[in-house]
Amino acid sequence: MEFSSKLLEKAVNEMAQLPGVGKRTALRLVLHLLKQPSEQTQYLSQALITMREEVKFCKNCHNISDIEVCEICSNSSRNHSVICVVEDIRDVMAIENTNQFKGVYHVLGGKISPIDGIGPSQLNIFTLVEKVKSGAVEEIIFALSSTMEGDTTNFYLYKQLKDYSINTSTIARGIAVGDELEYADEVTLGRSIVQRVPYSFTNG
Repeated sequence: MEFSSKLLEKAVNEMAQLPGVGKRTALRLVLHLLKQPSEQTQYLSQALITMREEVKFCKNCHNISDIEVCEICSNSSRNHSVICVVEDIRDVMAIENTNQFKGVYHVLGGKISPIDGIGPSQLNIFTLVEKVKSGAVEEIIFALSSTMEGDTTNFYLYKQLKDYSINTSTIARGIAVGDELEYADEVTLGRSIVQRVPYSFTNG
C-alpha cells in the first residue's frame, strides 16, 4: 500500500495494530477522522489517553472500573456468596446484559494456554482461592468459553478449590463447544447461567 503522506502512513500503521483491523480498514478509519472537525479527533485522543492513565481494576474482582471497588462489587443487593469466574470484562458485560445473574464476578484476565506462554501465575487465581478460604463463598460458577484452554483452566481451578466446602458449577452447554461467551446471544447465555450444572470432569 503506497501512501502520499508519511503522517498518514504512520497513523494507518498505528490504527492497524488494533485487533481485527487490517490496513484497508485502518486507512478508512483514518480518512474518516481527517474529514471530521479537528476537535472531534481531539475528543477521541483525549478519551483514550484519560482512560489509559486513569482506569483502575477493581481490587475485589479485577474488573475494569473508574473506582477502587467496582459498582457490581459495591452493590449490597448482589449475592456476594456466588462468584462467577470469567476470562475478561467482555464476559462480564455479556452476562450482565442477560439480567439473569445476581451474584458477583471474578475476572481471571485470561485462560491457561501453554502455547501462548500463559500459566496460572499470569492469571488472577490466587485472589480467587483467598476469597474461598475466607469462608464467605458458597458457589463458584465456571463461565469460561468451551475451548480447550477454557476447559484446562476450569480443571485447574477445580483442583485448587475442591478441598473447600463450596459448590462448583459450570454454565450449561447451551453455548456451543468452541464458542466465546461474548458472541453468544443474550437468551442462550442467560439460560446457560440459570440452568448451570455441577462441575465434573465430564462436563468441564
